[in-house]
Amino acid sequence: MEARQRLLVAFVALCAAAVGPAAASSSSSSAVTTAGSYHGNPTFNAKSYGAKGNGANDDTKPLMSAWKAACSAAGAVTLVIPPGTYYIGPVQFHGPCTKATTMTFLLQASNAGTLKAATDLKRFGNDWIEFGWVNHLTVSGQNGATFDGQGAASWPFNKCPIRKDCKVLPTSVLFVNNDNLVVQNVASVNSKFFHFALLQNRNVRMTGMKISAPESSPNTDGIHIERCAGVVIADTTIGTGDDCISIGQGNDNIEVSRVHCGPGHGMSVGSLGRYVGEGDVTRIHVRDMTFQGTMNGVRIKTWENSPTKSVAAHMLFENLVMKDVQNPIIIDQKYCPYYNCEHKYVSGVSIKDVQFKNIKGTATTPVAVLLRCGVPCQGVVLQDVDLRYKGQGVASSKCENVKAKYGGYQNPKPCP
Repeated sequence: MEARQRLLVAFVALCAAAVGPAAASSSSSSAVTTAGSYHGNPTFNAKSYGAKGNGANDDTKPLMSAWKAACSAAGAVTLVIPPGTYYIGPVQFHGPCTKATTMTFLLQASNAGTLKAATDLKRFGNDWIEFGWVNHLTVSGQNGATFDGQGAASWPFNKCPIRKDCKVLPTSVLFVNNDNLVVQNVASVNSKFFHFALLQNRNVRMTGMKISAPESSPNTDGIHIERCAGVVIADTTIGTGDDCISIGQGNDNIEVSRVHCGPGHGMSVGSLGRYVGEGDVTRIHVRDMTFQGTMNGVRIKTWENSPTKSVAAHMLFENLVMKDVQNPIIIDQKYCPYYNCEHKYVSGVSIKDVQFKNIKGTATTPVAVLLRCGVPCQGVVLQDVDLRYKGQGVASSKCENVKAKYGGYQNPKPCP
């Protein structure tokens, strides 16, 4: 989806706001004695700070108070959100937590819906929940713990699929400027906009995630990644209204494995090349994914008329299964989701060293492989591709400004 530049604007604002939480981290940690401990480590319970968890009371302030106390404690700190439904508006769980060796945010659940978002858009800025400026943070869930964005009431106000100057709805959970981040065993349903966004984090591991929104929900990307280094996403199920996973600009060393995608728009690198000063995208490895009923499989998409040049390079997509996917393999350097786009100049993004290996399944459109480059793509390899058209006739390939290399079995037939 295309309102992603908002993440960069939000990051600048968050940097300015980080001074407050940092100062709070140095405050007294006397609340530890009332919060209890686990194996000698400080543990804080959100209900000790006034949170009700009854789905009716607004628990925004109690949760932020509990975080402030936990962030000021020393050692391996845990903030526990006990079973219940916590109705909250926008919250900021910011660091740095200078005394903590690790910070764990533990969501416990005995039924659906642990954290439930307010529906009044006037309460929100860019995001609903922000975790930022924390080292060694773990966000973990138990028994189906869920972030419920309650997005259905907001989706009619989203004009981003048709307008460039749209007002962007809030992302459910933003992780910004964290080091050594673990997110595990949590669910996200019905986000207003993105479910999860990673912005300028280093060394991230996300596993055991369950992300869902209706196929018709606009711009509900499952996980969006931007300006990050060292991200692993594994053993996760995503079904939503936009990209299951989108890898934006300025990323390096991203690994995606054992993810089931569908419904949705597939797995995308991009879109890239729309804004000034975008960073390169390098070392992307996607493997062992299944796509079911998605618009696309794996896609690299860049804009024409790029204001500055960048590189998208060293990507490997392998061991992928496509089940009734409209467009299983795509490189599209003429990407434009709007009705009217200028086609004056080729994309300023240079695509190099991209490999598609062992990709099998069915396509619901005749063109199963589309390689549409602006400036010639370099080092594109297809090996052992078997994509059958689920209709009358056979699957085909279409290529522009690329001379790909082919190995092993090829269906559809390679471009001339």
